[in-house]
Amino acid sequence: MGKAPTLDLQPVMDEIIGETAFAFLAIARKLREQGKRVISFGIGQPDFPTPSHVREAAKRALDEGFTGYTETAGIPELREAIAWYLNSRYGSDVDPDEVVVTTGAKTAIFIGMAAYLRPGDEVVIPDPSYYAYAQVAKLFGAKPVYVPMKFVAGEGFSLDIERLEDAVSSRTRMIVLNNPHNPTGSIFSPDQVDELMELARRRNLVIIADEIYDNFVFNGVQFKSTISFSDWRDHVVLVNGFSKTFSMTGWRLGYLVARREIIPRILNLAVTVYSCAPSFAQKAAVEALRGDWSPVREMISEFEKRAKILYRILSDAPGIEAYEPQGAFYMFPRVSELLKAFDGDVEKLVYKLLYDYGVLVLPGTSFPENVGAEHVRLSFATSTRDVEEGARIIVEAARDIKEKM
Repeated sequence: MGKAPTLDLQPVMDEIIGETAFAFLAIARKLREQGKRVISFGIGQPDFPTPSHVREAAKRALDEGFTGYTETAGIPELREAIAWYLNSRYGSDVDPDEVVVTTGAKTAIFIGMAAYLRPGDEVVIPDPSYYAYAQVAKLFGAKPVYVPMKFVAGEGFSLDIERLEDAVSSRTRMIVLNNPHNPTGSIFSPDQVDELMELARRRNLVIIADEIYDNFVFNGVQFKSTISFSDWRDHVVLVNGFSKTFSMTGWRLGYLVARREIIPRILNLAVTVYSCAPSFAQKAAVEALRGDWSPVREMISEFEKRAKILYRILSDAPGIEAYEPQGAFYMFPRVSELLKAFDGDVEKLVYKLLYDYGVLVLPGTSFPENVGAEHVRLSFATSTRDVEEGARIIVEAARDIKEKM
């Protein structure tokens, strides 16, 4: 008797990798269950509650019985609010009919890439990157092409536009732009965004622009959205959402913005995948956009303080090349000096910090392809007290490791 048919998956499933962050979080949880204190720099989830007025709007929707299916594109008042937000903030001209509400930004990435990628296409992705872009590309038979970003100790990461252009071939269909950037916490300069758009024009490319962290911008750094270009419709599919800005990760609400002509076909795909986003959560999202933003401003201010604390403390850590994050809530320092004690294996360093020192960071290898092999990611989406204590423990660990080398 042959192999059971339920074991006979399509070959591409062997190429899809999951989000390794959750595996490390599970280890940290088990250690806590054993009574050990663990400070986690692992998860990219704001530690603030969803603002109370947003939660109240969801409760009202539930009490009013607004619990059924909605239009796949999202309720009209939410699409109008999203267009209003983008247009008022970025000077764009998005029409509500060009907005599709999704079950989180990941779903927006999925349907946006699904709409354009064909087998044999190439997708240019800056390295390091959020893992999901490459996985979706592979699922549709496209090839991820990674381009290393520039890293300068004390300054952080930037795009290498020249290398990005060199990576574009006759098979290139798409470039991924995640700005502000996960995992590095960098914000790409307006000039670099201009240059990337010009590259897309010259080479007739689509940009998947993931701007989910667009409100996490620190120290007056200038952020330029791709939706601000007058010709955005020719080259941009915008991805954004509510998880980060409004601390609504569990509500599963994102959105995609694209030119009007393709929206009907996008909706055909969306309704096949998820029918619609949660109804009452959409009502809450309207309140999030239209209501009081002071909780968001307070949260961003606290994250900015944490970025400074983390940089100030880690700057004293031997073997760690730190820099002050400009946005999002991540730092991706190089730790190549410390890796000499671990045969160059960054995961061994991560396990050392976790088991011996009670601090969780993520290995840079979770953010493919090659650059992350010498880096770790720290998310400062945890209490300010834990950021300070955890950073000091990392400095202590780095000194211990260096002394024993």
